[in-house]
Amino acid sequence: MAGGAFADGSTLKRAHLYEHKITGYLIFSCIIGALGGALFGYDLGVSGGVTSMDDFLVEFFPHVYARKHEKLQETDYCKYDDQILTLFTSSLYFAALVSTFGASSLTKNKGRRASILVGSVSFFCGAIINAAAKNIAMLIIGRILLGIGIGFGNQAVPLYLSEMAPAKIRGAVNQLFQLTTCLGILIANLVNYGTEKIHPWGWRLSLGLATVPAIFMFIGGIFCPETPNSLVEQGRMDEGRVVLEKIRGTRNVDAEFDDLIEASREAKSIKNPFQNLLLRKNRPQFIIGAICIPAFQQLTGNNSILFYAPVIFQTIGFGSGASLYSSVITSVALVLATLISMALVDKFGRRAFFLEAGTEMIICMVATAIVLATCFGDGKQLSFGVAIFLVLVIFLFVLAYGRSWGPLGWLVPSELFPLEIRSSAQSVVVCVNMIFTAIVAQFFLVSLCHLKYGIFLLFGGLIVLMSCFVYFLLPETKQVPIEEIYLLFENHWFWKNIVKDENKGSETQA
Repeated sequence: MAGGAFADGSTLKRAHLYEHKITGYLIFSCIIGALGGALFGYDLGVSGGVTSMDDFLVEFFPHVYARKHEKLQETDYCKYDDQILTLFTSSLYFAALVSTFGASSLTKNKGRRASILVGSVSFFCGAIINAAAKNIAMLIIGRILLGIGIGFGNQAVPLYLSEMAPAKIRGAVNQLFQLTTCLGILIANLVNYGTEKIHPWGWRLSLGLATVPAIFMFIGGIFCPETPNSLVEQGRMDEGRVVLEKIRGTRNVDAEFDDLIEASREAKSIKNPFQNLLLRKNRPQFIIGAICIPAFQQLTGNNSILFYAPVIFQTIGFGSGASLYSSVITSVALVLATLISMALVDKFGRRAFFLEAGTEMIICMVATAIVLATCFGDGKQLSFGVAIFLVLVIFLFVLAYGRSWGPLGWLVPSELFPLEIRSSAQSVVVCVNMIFTAIVAQFFLVSLCHLKYGIFLLFGGLIVLMSCFVYFLLPETKQVPIEEIYLLFENHWFWKNIVKDENKGSETQA
């Protein structure tokens, strides 16, 4: 198969000796750790709803409000095309991409929990400022603090979950991050649906309730253990062994602990982990995990739909209440899809979900473009039947994304990198993800205005390219221990040439 060689048991070192049970301690730690996703999800869900509320627009963007209501009987692709309005959304992601590099140092030196705690405090402060905002400057300051919180949380949480999880169920455990993200989006949309009826301060309640997941994340972070990988990396060997035994439910953890110690020794020999990301031996992971997958996750177009679902549905002719209700439907699709992915990703693998769901997403994007090209624009209203069909197509698109690029966009990068560069690599992952999130958030509405239905064809074409990338260049990582992932690239049809050239160079120098 073009995806390349898959590592079997004979190519791994001590994986067959690993033992584990599903313990209450593991479940508690992972659920609490995964609450970081709720911060990201709540903000994703709440932002688009708030920016479509009349009370919010009247107070901060009266010119957008006037344009929205100028021609009540006419739909228009450009009603919400305002760069300051979109800056309200995208400023968070610009802040997140900068803060993740500070989070990298904290995560490496003080542990994953430290970044989770700092992220929750910053997010809490940002939510308070946004809820109390009196001008656009306060809105942007609040969004920046929210972004710092998300930068720290997204840097630490996927690593925390991947390192805590046994290899055989790492995919399902890591996707708790995506599950809490999706639940956060769903709750935010339900909150928006209710607060939209509270005049004139309902939008303040929507933004202020972001403090709730931040509080849960902070309190939970106090009681969660640090990961064994991080404890060993910090030289706290005895603590690392104790935690490993507790989360695995057995004292027979010698093989896994030896792998952690070996990885830690190599990590300590690395003086500049960011520079080591560029070595040939790490190049496959860097290209796939740090650059391509986080960028591709945003270029699917899904987060554009999540950001602006209420705005999109209002733009194509739904009323305010109906648009918020429709965005709730897409949130339900995300939750269902994540549960499907959690149940099956460790059985069928990452590649199968990427490729199968990618095909569905391409079909949905093309169908959306055809509907909008033939039934919408120039003052034409969508008929009830066509509108329902469009909601169904978007539902199916989100369902496909939610079991593929959504959760796997965080899972795969978090499991690819060796310990010595894992924290630094995750910073690049978050940075690239936030760059493309911010770009898409900032320019989606203006692109919708100028490209019209063509924006959906563009996303469909990009998904075709992404699926080809996965098919040819991504090896299967299911059930492979996280400290032995590098062996996959040494046996991959394409990457082995790059990795082995590096290894030969090292042997020659020795």
